[in-house]
Amino acid sequence: QLQASGGGLVQAGGSLRLSCAASGFTFGDYAIGWFRQAPGKEREGISCITGRFDGSTYYSDSLKGRVTVSSDNAKNTVYLQMNSLEPEDTAVYYCAAGPPYGSICPTLNHYGMNYWGKGTLVTVSS
Repeated sequence: QLQASGGGLVQAGGSLRLSCAASGFTFGDYAIGWFRQAPGKEREGISCITGRFDGSTYYSDSLKGRVTVSSDNAKNTVYLQMNSLEPEDTAVYYCAAGPPYGSICPTLNHYGMNYWGKGTLVTVSS
């Protein structure tokens, strides 16, 4: 089970840290990805971390430099730090678990993720 949290209302230019807490499976054996979906738009990959597999991190080109993914295996939690938020970042943010090997994590392929948590809404006001 995955649960994303930390969303809320923030002004443009502000920051948020989202958390993804995992339970019921061996957290470090999976890649954890962050995705978002804005109204009327397709789900978009943001970042992915491969856990104990090799600890690699991946970012979408559009968000690279503004987001940082990290994990705390002891807490079974992955974090997404988001800075310099823009109104265009308004969306529901989801975390998902998938295989840490292969191309799914590096390509932020949401179709390849196995487990999804409920999202958390991020609203950025101008």
